[in-house]
Amino acid sequence: MIRKRSVDNATLDMFEAAWAQPAPLNVSTTLQLLRNWADVGVLRRLDVALAVWVHEQDAGVAPCVLMAAALLAHMEGRGHSCLPLADVVHAPHVVLGWEAQELPVLQAVWAQLPTQLSDWLQALLRSPLVRVAPQQADQAQPLVLAAADSAQPLLYLRRYWDYERVVAQHILERSQASQQTLNEADARQWLDTLFAPSAEACNWQKVACAMALRGRFSVITGGPGTGKTYTAARLLALLFATAPDADQLRVALAAPTGKAAARLKQSIETALADLQKSVGERLDLNALVKRVGAARTLHALLGARPGTRHWGFHAGRPLDVDVMIVDEASMVHLEMMSALLEALPAHARLVLLGDKDQLASVEAGAVLGDLCRDAQAGRYGAQTVDFVQRVAGETIPAQYRQAPPAPALAQHTVMLRASRRFEGPIAALASAVNAGDAEASVQVLQDCMAQAGGHAAVALRQDGRLPYVHALALQGRGDAPGYGAYVQALQRWPEVQHSADLATAHGAWLREVIHAFDRFRLLCAVREGAWGVAGLNQAVVQALRAQGVIAQEGEWYAGRPVIVTRNDAALGVFNGDIGMTLPSAAPGHALRVYFLNGQELRSVSVTRLAHVETAFAMTVHKSQGSEFEHTALVLAAQAGGVLGRELVYTGITRARSHFTLMAESPSLLTAAIARPTRRASGLLRFLEGELHS
Repeated sequence: MIRKRSVDNATLDMFEAAWAQPAPLNVSTTLQLLRNWADVGVLRRLDVALAVWVHEQDAGVAPCVLMAAALLAHMEGRGHSCLPLADVVHAPHVVLGWEAQELPVLQAVWAQLPTQLSDWLQALLRSPLVRVAPQQADQAQPLVLAAADSAQPLLYLRRYWDYERVVAQHILERSQASQQTLNEADARQWLDTLFAPSAEACNWQKVACAMALRGRFSVITGGPGTGKTYTAARLLALLFATAPDADQLRVALAAPTGKAAARLKQSIETALADLQKSVGERLDLNALVKRVGAARTLHALLGARPGTRHWGFHAGRPLDVDVMIVDEASMVHLEMMSALLEALPAHARLVLLGDKDQLASVEAGAVLGDLCRDAQAGRYGAQTVDFVQRVAGETIPAQYRQAPPAPALAQHTVMLRASRRFEGPIAALASAVNAGDAEASVQVLQDCMAQAGGHAAVALRQDGRLPYVHALALQGRGDAPGYGAYVQALQRWPEVQHSADLATAHGAWLREVIHAFDRFRLLCAVREGAWGVAGLNQAVVQALRAQGVIAQEGEWYAGRPVIVTRNDAALGVFNGDIGMTLPSAAPGHALRVYFLNGQELRSVSVTRLAHVETAFAMTVHKSQGSEFEHTALVLAAQAGGVLGRELVYTGITRARSHFTLMAESPSLLTAAIARPTRRASGLLRFLEGELHS
């Protein structure tokens, strides 16, 4: 088996021999088989526990239902919101993510399970634990079977069925809601003021702002440098300018992580400040900036309650907001999106910003990816085309138009297509990876290195040499920085201690250390192993200790970068926040962890932070919402199915100026590019009316 974990070879051989000629499948042997799979790491213990619980609640359950329950839990753990039953019956290796050499094992087991989808469905229909929606009443059954009479039935855990239903219901209501009469001439005048004439055939940023005026829900997607927050700033100005009572307009900014929230606020403030020159005295954008307030994490915005799935704000206690802008929406998982939509008042506008091609959230769901299914193609109907022409003065090109019937969701979605700052080899590499073109991706890397050598904007190292990875982290390569500037800044603490104005010097030093650290980051595909987060963090720490840069002993030391791993609303820190451990300016110089949001510093005592990890290296997932001058992406051979196209694309697009790819073996890059991530979901089927509650 490929995903061997901590099982010895003799045990593995025994399991594989048993699987080749399994005992006839009944309830007992099915549960034992599932336990064996958990022993070798192809299932989680939690997956097996659901099957065991189903058997405890339904003594007459069929073996295929136990298998479906375990696979449903397994799929949820991999980020899927449901289990596509047709795939389970006809292509179980796809569902499980097993490799070719493992197929004989799977085929031997599946030969003893029903061969027809209809037989699996009948077994599920007989179980009192399964609700068939919408035919059967909701009696709190833990499993929900949807579209049972279709070719693609879906099996859900009850709560994920509810999340998808809620998300779809709110999006449909917001998309279809009638708006106050729009003064199109006034909107056109303001759009012409806010956007300078463009040489492009279609200014999609201007189109996005115009289309957002039509409803209470809109999606603006695009890759790095396409101007998502630039567009959002102009949308805010447009809403402010056209609102009947602008002084009462309540705006909230949010993102999944603290870093992303801070970047959103800073980007919008900068864009509005620049825009003030264009609008002159007709619109006081400085007042708008002040009234918007700080951007917050979604957890903080919704009032997360530690240890529960409950929120401070919900349908019974909605947020006090008229306009809600959420950045990095690709990271917003299904449960969070459901909570957000429930907490928004009915009249509020929701604008989602994000890159549809980035990694989806770690938790179940790929909401932005689902919503942006038609973004590349456009698929705009005649009414949308006419509206955009009248209100924005822009002509949507023919290739992005759709003859009736045009998809309803597409009329509220705009993809920004021109990158204004993300260009050169990094952009070319990201584009090739996103297109699934492994040959072109490797060619970009090789051409760039041949032309620029060690100073190349992008570089490739696939010889499996860890010492090179460690050296790169400490020294960088050519013009691409490593952690050297951070080390130099850290060592300036003694002179800060003895400065005449300690408070001022200390604040400046804190910012210098944090900014220097944020110039570079090691990004990993996996957490464990020498090529993962744990191994690389340990290697960097050992090297810095050997150089005398950080303390020789102890968990906490000056210069320790940390990432928060659990929300703590009482401390004001949330999962994904990055902080730097440094001595305070107070007498005794006790260590504190400093967080920088924009230019605002805040700190927490190290004794109060229980849920943090060292962050010289971090997973690609955790890096979303951040950018670094130089990003080094490390691909480990043990990553297996974790390595996918979206992971590589996301790692590349974290880099502003330099990108280095380091792989344990040469085949990993091409294998990852050839493996796009597809998450099972019924959200679009809900939105299109195929699934009903």
